[in-house]
Amino acid sequence: MKTFLKIVGGIALVVIGLAAGAASWLHFKKPASHPASAEKIEATPERLARGEYVVEHVSDCLGCHSDHNLKYSIPVKPGSEGEGGFIFDEKLGFPGVVAAQNITPDPEFGLGKWTDGEILRAIREGVDRNGDALFPMMPYEHFRYMSDEDAKSVVVYLRTLKPIHKGVPAKKLNFPVNFIVKFVPKPLDAPVQAPDKKDRIAYGKYLTTIGGCHECHTPHDAHNNLVAGKDFSGGWEMAGPWGRNFTANLTPMPYTFVGRATREEFISRFKSFASMTAETAPDAKPGSNTVMPWVAFGKMTDEDLGAIYDYLRTVPPIDHKLNTFPDRKG
Repeated sequence: MKTFLKIVGGIALVVIGLAAGAASWLHFKKPASHPASAEKIEATPERLARGEYVVEHVSDCLGCHSDHNLKYSIPVKPGSEGEGGFIFDEKLGFPGVVAAQNITPDPEFGLGKWTDGEILRAIREGVDRNGDALFPMMPYEHFRYMSDEDAKSVVVYLRTLKPIHKGVPAKKLNFPVNFIVKFVPKPLDAPVQAPDKKDRIAYGKYLTTIGGCHECHTPHDAHNNLVAGKDFSGGWEMAGPWGRNFTANLTPMPYTFVGRATREEFISRFKSFASMTAETAPDAKPGSNTVMPWVAFGKMTDEDLGAIYDYLRTVPPIDHKLNTFPDRKG
């Protein structure tokens, strides 16, 4: 009996030792990554213009990394551009505390001390300057498809933002998410080229990827993963201080806007917001506000909006009727 207990005890010690070793390994593990490029990006006028367009009107980076007012479409509050965004915590169902970081050139809280290569790596590979994994609320899994030239243009434009000396709470993730996120980043192993704009379907797909359309308009499961086979069918719950709404179905079902609208009607819907600003945005009726960044997307070019429409008309239609504003009153 004593021999048996010794054996059991020995096995238990081995198991405990292995578990402790695994926990220690996970604690110190860094995500897969390549060293940040040492490249210094040339700031040409073309890159500056393209970077402004991508940051403010396609990928809507400032929509996450700024403060907002709670008027319709929760536009960016003037003067807060890039200072850091809304704090998501356990009250909103997040596994800890996560906030979009300060991306202005401030040297203490922002990107002032980051190299161009470190910013590029963070945007598309999900690794910060210390080699730690970013929480995938930052859509680097989609930005990895952003072309090299567009990514460089983004960096050039971010360098021109007004430095804002303001920090946000440090990321704090609960177990086991704090370990899981370390396995999400994947390094880029080859150059990334944007599709030819003449290929309207391919370019429209590119824009819906780096613009977040696919991410936001695809339902998510309980672990916040995209539900396979439900691309663009809508239904992801957006809840916050603006209220609650669900993203729309963008597949070309006959009853969806994409399914029934002409190309011109699709473009016009976005363009109807082109002149709206944070100052002129109307108050939202109770239950009718949305995180859809109409103010940002309204200034996309007709060509790009048309390419998005052309692509969305090719995605498989999915029958998913939903109430996008279930709390609307009146």
